[in-house]
Amino acid sequence: MYRTERWYLPILAVFAVVLLGAWATLAVDRATRVAALNEIREESSNDAAILAAGLESELNKFSLVPRVLAVDPEVAALLAGDRSQQAVLNSRLAALAKQTDAAAIYIMNADGLTLAASNWNRPDSFVGSNYGFRDYFSGAIGEGAFTEFALGTVSRRPGLYISERVNTAAGSLGVVAVKVEFDDLERKWRDAKGGVFVTDSDGVVLLASDPDWRFRATANQPTSPRDPERDATRFGIAKLAPLTLPASQGATAPFAMIENIQPIAPLAWELHLLSDPGPRLNAAITNGRLLVLLGVMLLVIAGSAVLVWLRRRLARASAALSEQTAMLREQLHQANRLATLGQVTAGLSHEIRQPLAAMQVYAESGERLLAAGRNVEAAGNFSKIAGLAVKIGQITVESLQFSRRAPREPKEIALAEVIDGSLLLLSDQIRRRKIRLSLPDHAQVRVRAQHVQLEQVLVNLIQNAIQACDEGGKITISVALGPDQCRLMVEDDGPGVPADIREVLFQPFVTTKPDGIGLGLVIARDIMREHGGDLMLENPGRGTCFTITIPVA
Repeated sequence: MYRTERWYLPILAVFAVVLLGAWATLAVDRATRVAALNEIREESSNDAAILAAGLESELNKFSLVPRVLAVDPEVAALLAGDRSQQAVLNSRLAALAKQTDAAAIYIMNADGLTLAASNWNRPDSFVGSNYGFRDYFSGAIGEGAFTEFALGTVSRRPGLYISERVNTAAGSLGVVAVKVEFDDLERKWRDAKGGVFVTDSDGVVLLASDPDWRFRATANQPTSPRDPERDATRFGIAKLAPLTLPASQGATAPFAMIENIQPIAPLAWELHLLSDPGPRLNAAITNGRLLVLLGVMLLVIAGSAVLVWLRRRLARASAALSEQTAMLREQLHQANRLATLGQVTAGLSHEIRQPLAAMQVYAESGERLLAAGRNVEAAGNFSKIAGLAVKIGQITVESLQFSRRAPREPKEIALAEVIDGSLLLLSDQIRRRKIRLSLPDHAQVRVRAQHVQLEQVLVNLIQNAIQACDEGGKITISVALGPDQCRLMVEDDGPGVPADIREVLFQPFVTTKPDGIGLGLVIARDIMREHGGDLMLENPGRGTCFTITIPVA
């Protein structure tokens, strides 16, 4: 009788289990969707910031080339009518273009006629061509400096033209221009990312991981109509087609692409990183439903098995994330190193230009002494030339070593070599600001570190100290040796770090500089902790003191 009256209980139990499973499925779907979207957005933001920093570093590097050439005496002499400099400048420009990976470097007179170019010996040489009609020429003549992204007149290859006016006391002599192509950068984007493109201030796509997106117009267009004739000259297209972003590849549900935008400071560009959440959201939702099903069907029996599976899955994901993080961290370290080298390039050029001028004087004097039969005095001149050549070689080797991607494994190195290399890179800044240096007497200690990365940290700290000091200020570099670690201190007599940001100084994007991005100290501390040391801010009472701890070899 009881069983007859309670026949509905199994049905109710099944119904309750079905309702519980459906409710749990809906709840898990929502939770996994929100968590996965938040994670994707955070990763996309970090990736976009790294890509933008890398592009800005490239732009900063190339912007120095026309600026330095615009004040070169040989360039001014050529533009003033001395054609004897043409062959020398052609060779110099070709070597400089190869060294910097520039597509072309060329010099135009005040009428736009190209007098010397890095591609002088190629069929598509710019020499003899007139580019007075291009915006980058007229803009540089009018404003002193100008940039324009356009198709090449001869090559029809897109690139960024960076131009600088050559001035003398008599007026403008002409323009130095550098063309930069981004094929390698776009190829890396294509291999590593779902979708990356860069737009100018008018919303026109200039660089893209998908070549079909280039020179298309985004929705962020100015209200004034475009000039079809100018667009045809710049982009080879009179009417720009609208950009249609790709759809998500999600198979089971429609998802909108996540777009992260980062500004590119030097040119008012914007970098857009597209991330497709579809596969990861589908995977997250599917995994969530699987967990619900396993939880309902194997509530107790499979509990331990589910826990083991989750731990293994988490370990694999953690290993993959650690590998990706290490790769991105190394890319950020390299971008920071290249940006730092870009900041000191002008000083290095000055350091090299002075010995070169002295070598020319000694060579000319030695030639006259030989002609006069004064061989002993001439030999003295040549030994001085050799000494100056050694100095130039030291500067060149140091800058090349600083720019190279460093191996990960630390080794035993002399701390004095790192200090000397850092000061060599920053010697021009130290001299121009008349900084007084106090160096350690016992820096011959040997530490266990990676030379380039330790030098990157020290250059960052010394450069910060130079910028913090007034003209004629003092920087003290000292070393304290312990049983297991060496303490290297960089102290300046500047105003010090404001009290309100001392606690957050090593957090990303915290900076006291109006043009800083707040990553230098973060990267420096990260490098030292990878070496088993640390980077700390001390409180000397006045000024600023950073202390590096390094394992002793």
